[in-house]
Amino acid sequence: MSLQGQTALVTGGARGIGRAICLALADLGAEVGFCHYDDPEADATLAAINQRSRGFAMSADVADEQAVEGFFDAACKALGAPDILVNNAGILRESPLAETKAADFDRVIAVNLRGSFLASRAFVRRTDSGRIINIASDLGLLGRENMLAYTASKGAIITMTRTLARELAPGILVNAVAPGSTETDMTSPQNMSPEAIAKDLDTPLARFGQPREIADMVVFLASPQSGFITGQCFGVNGGSVML
Repeated sequence: MSLQGQTALVTGGARGIGRAICLALADLGAEVGFCHYDDPEADATLAAINQRSRGFAMSADVADEQAVEGFFDAACKALGAPDILVNNAGILRESPLAETKAADFDRVIAVNLRGSFLASRAFVRRTDSGRIINIASDLGLLGRENMLAYTASKGAIITMTRTLARELAPGILVNAVAPGSTETDMTSPQNMSPEAIAKDLDTPLARFGQPREIADMVVFLASPQSGFITGQCFGVNGGSVML
């Protein structure tokens, strides 16, 4: 596979799955721009991209309409019109329904779902061909107690993927990747309860995925080899969901 001559934009690209996606795209020759939310890891990720290809990074809150448009304007000025968009930025809040603050619910929806909408809209305003790849979650299919906002947002991402695939064909192919639990900051004991982590490991493969394993599916969907695929959701999940 080669992405030589392609420009890819990734939201939430400074660390974790986003960083792995940025580096995998750059390894195949794509120029890669990413946004982050004041992440101290951004400089190191940008340096790693530049060792492979050419990169661009900018702090932007994906829930903010003007910030997203500003990121796209600056990235396009630096790298050219985009060919690939990866909607990766996401956050998680774990709490029982009765204790969930409306502000926390709104923020998760704003980042995970509104952010993907705003970036997708910005992308199609600047090109009529290419690929949109949305990062969903196996929990968007399974549901999970104490994670209402997160699971609702990821389920909506899957539906949004199918809708945009129909609307934007044939020029833009739209697919989703639904990772199972992956070894990142989001799945650390600081962000998830021991009970939730134990449930994440209760799969046939009985382990966390690695960010690069998710990135490998993303780069396939970004490549010419996936030219007859749209509207699909690919589970890279260790067997947590089998369709």
